[in-house]
Order: sequence, then structure tokens, then C-alpha cells
Amino acid sequence: MAKPVLMPKQGITVEQCVLTKWHKKVGEHISVGEVLFSYETDKSAFDQESEVEGEVLALLFDEGAEVPVLVPVCVVGAKGEDISEFTGKATQAAPTETPAAPVTTAAAPAAPVATDAKPVLMPKQGITVEQCVLTKWHKKVGEHISVGEVLFSYETDKAAFDQESEVEGEILAQFYKDGDEVPVLVPVCAVGKKGDDVSPFAPNANAQGSAAPAEAKAVEVTAASAPAQTAASAKPATENGKVFASPRAKHLAEKLGVDLAACDATGPKGRIVEKDVRTASVNGAKAATESAPAEAKTIAEVKAPAADVRAYTEEKMSNMRKVIAKNMMNSLSSMAQLTHNISFDCTNIIALRAFIKANAERLGLPNITFNDIILYAVSRVILNHKALNANLVNGDTMRYFSSANLGIAVDTPKGLLVPVLFGAERMSLKEIAVNAKKLAKEAQAGTLKPDLMSGGSFTVSNIGVYGIESFTPVINPPQTGILGVCALETRVKIGANGEIVPYQAMTLSLTYDHRALDGSPASKFLKELKEYLENFSYNVIFD
Repeated sequence: MAKPVLMPKQGITVEQCVLTKWHKKVGEHISVGEVLFSYETDKSAFDQESEVEGEVLALLFDEGAEVPVLVPVCVVGAKGEDISEFTGKATQAAPTETPAAPVTTAAAPAAPVATDAKPVLMPKQGITVEQCVLTKWHKKVGEHISVGEVLFSYETDKAAFDQESEVEGEILAQFYKDGDEVPVLVPVCAVGKKGDDVSPFAPNANAQGSAAPAEAKAVEVTAASAPAQTAASAKPATENGKVFASPRAKHLAEKLGVDLAACDATGPKGRIVEKDVRTASVNGAKAATESAPAEAKTIAEVKAPAADVRAYTEEKMSNMRKVIAKNMMNSLSSMAQLTHNISFDCTNIIALRAFIKANAERLGLPNITFNDIILYAVSRVILNHKALNANLVNGDTMRYFSSANLGIAVDTPKGLLVPVLFGAERMSLKEIAVNAKKLAKEAQAGTLKPDLMSGGSFTVSNIGVYGIESFTPVINPPQTGILGVCALETRVKIGANGEIVPYQAMTLSLTYDHRALDGSPASKFLKELKEYLENFSYNVIFD
């Protein structure tokens, strides 16, 4: 059976690679471990070794083409096999010196086929969402689905959703698997009557990074992760004590701490290839035991078992965690971030909060927290400092907001989310307290609407509850600043008569984008915020 070879994904931030050179032509034979093509990311260059054996049936991209990751770049199989599912052509591609040009859009087949089947698209939840993770199918191929039944569940980087079917019929095809990242507005399955043609809806590789069909991806994963069933395994070939191994296999062995001599070789002429090292790594404990001298094993048995002190478990990062990691790396690598710290005397706001707690029922007030008070103060002060109440767009355009649209960093079971409190400067302290808690509750429950997680002008992140006395918050792009709120600390000051007076203080940590503003205006914002909080008026209760 013909098999596609996909462009590897080298790192979580890599979306496409440049195919720099083909080492095989259409019609030539390729063995496992032979270099098939070379490619580059924006950081490094790689040689891709073949993990299948056969004839090169088609090259789908030219040298120099930018190829999305996890998209087929060529097809390998037996001479005469049908490869139309990979090339989009009705017949097998003839050998050619000029490979087919890359598909740049998710184009429909050249000759549309009449069909009553209907595609179900991945919804677009919010204007900034480009792809979603398909977390679970609730129906299988061949099962019947009615209008209103849940078809599948999916996640954005902010929330989780259930997709109800808007059509009735049989599930004819599913183009993605649980856990796949799916571009928005791309067909994820097809529904219709048994026998309807679904080929017009199968997603094709495209320059925007849409994934290859699930079947093709499954082939690649299987080939990469499991030992080849057809390749003969043997001890590696050696010469003068040196083990024959590919450069990539040597590099991976050094990285994983695998002894090349303990690997079974499946490459040509007893050569160790990259997947042999991965296989040995999975069975590392066995390899280490077999290769160790008998005396060393006896000593190890006398000591405490190595597994007791080196035991560990591994878990894949959640998709939301991956997105957060990508966003944080993007923030730090694309901005000139600097943090200023200032502390203020909390005596006044502590007394105010105690008064509110004692009179909450009489005044009809909810629970007012220190964070609510700080959000109120920030909403009044930030409008005097427009460079902080702003977004820096495309690295050269400042977007100044007329309202204080405050992002509130919320810790949730799935990771950090930042819902936005729009128009906070027009809200009373009571309204800020009620709305901020409502946003936090919805974020933690995963029911927050996507439109409430974008459009913020400035963010407040409070980790004082954990006793943190100072930290460096990371800016939420494209905003130009973020305020970190820290824990209460007991400090002392000199009283009016020279006595030592203890008091409660709190540190505020402002990280700002030095491209958008300098240290002086950033410091002026902190100074004004400090003075506002130290002179917080009881009149705010009655606003």
C-alpha cells in the first residue's frame, strides 16, 4: 500500500519548513534509513531519513517550497500503486523531473462530484481563533445522528465546547481523530445517506497549515513510533570498534543517553537509524542491563535498586498548556519587557475593607476583596497613562483605548485564562466586585464566551494569596503592560514622635513594553496608583 511521507514538526512553534533538497527522484528506490530529502526550519537544518521502503511514486513539492508541517511531501510504495488520494489526480502521477507545485488552498477536486452528503465544519469561536482541538467524538462512522445530538467536543485555547449536529443522517466519514488540531471552518466529518460520496469534503494539505487526512497522519505516526515490522532487526555493523549509525541517530542517542551498541539495527547494511535509537530508548532499562558487565550488575543489586531513585512518570502537556507556552514565549521573544516594583501602605484599604465587611448587609454590598479595590483604582488611574492603556499592533502602531478594558488573570483547572472587564472605569466598586467574580467563575467552569477573552487594554494578575512578595508578570500581547499584585507584608516606619510603627504593605509589580513607553511614564503610573490606594476614599462605597 502506498504511504505518504509527512513534513516533520520540529518544535511546538514550527508551522512550516523549507524543503531544501530532494535526494531521490520519482521512480527511484528508497530503503529504510536512506536520506529522502533535506529541510530547514527558521532555526536549523535536517536530513529526513525514510522510515519505509519502496519506490518513490510522487514528489508533491518543489525544492525551495515552504511546506506546512504534518503535510505529505511525497509518496512511497510499489510500482503502479494508485496514489490519487495523495495527489488529488484521478490516475497515478507519471514520473517527472518537475514535482507538482504545492497546493496553497484547501481546494475542492477539479471535477466536483454530485453528492447529497453534507460536511460539518469546525466552528470559529471568536475572531482570533484559528484552530481548535477536537477532544472527543461522540459518534462513530456508520452511526446515525439526529439534529441537536452532540457530535463532537472541542477546545480553543480559552474554553471547551460541545458541537451539536445541525443535520440528520449517517456519519459517513471522520477526517480527524481525537486530539487533532483542526483549522476552523474546515470539514471534520461528513453526514448523509449510506453510499453518498464524501471525497469533495476530505481536507487537503494547504499553506495555511490544515492537517492531512487522519488516515495519512495515522500512517506516519505508526511508522515513526513503532518498530518496523517488515525491516529485519539485527545487531549493528561495526568496524574497528565503531558502530555504523546515521548522523541523526548518533545525535539522538547522545541526547537520550542510549548506547548505540545496545540498539538493534534496521537500516541498510546493519546501519542504526533514528527509530532504532527511539526503540532502544523505550526499552532502555533492558538494554542497560544486558550491556552491563556481570560484576557491575552484582554491585547494582547490592545497592538500592536504581528504579527506586530514578523512577518517574511522563504526561503529555495539555493542548491549552501548549498554547499558553507558545503565547508566553512569543510575548518574551517579541517585546522589550522591563519590570518596576513599588509598595504602598495598605492601612487605609484594610480599614475600608473591614468597614465594608461589618456593614455589608446594611449597605447591600457583596464581598469586596483587595483585588476588587485594586481593579477599581487601576481603572481610574490608567486613563491618565494612555501608553499603558493600549495595544501595540504589528510592532509599529499604537492603539489607544478610551475605556479601561481590564484583563483579569484567572487560574483555572486547564491553565491561566484572562477574561476582560470592559469599561471598568464606568463601574462602581460594587459592580466591579460582582462582574469580576462572575468572569472568574465562568472562566473556571469553562463556559466563558470567547469574545470576553480578547480586546483587553491592560491586565491585572494577583498572586498575593500564595504569599508572593514580588514577581515579574509577563505581558499579554498585544497589550503594553501588566500589573502584578503581591501579598501583604508587615513592615515598620518611624511615627510622628520618632517611635517605630508597624504597618501592612503590598508590592505592585508593573511589567511594561519598553518599545511603547519609557521608564519615566511607567514609574509615574505606579506612583499615581500608589497615592490613589493610600488615600482610598470611603465615598467609593456609595458611587
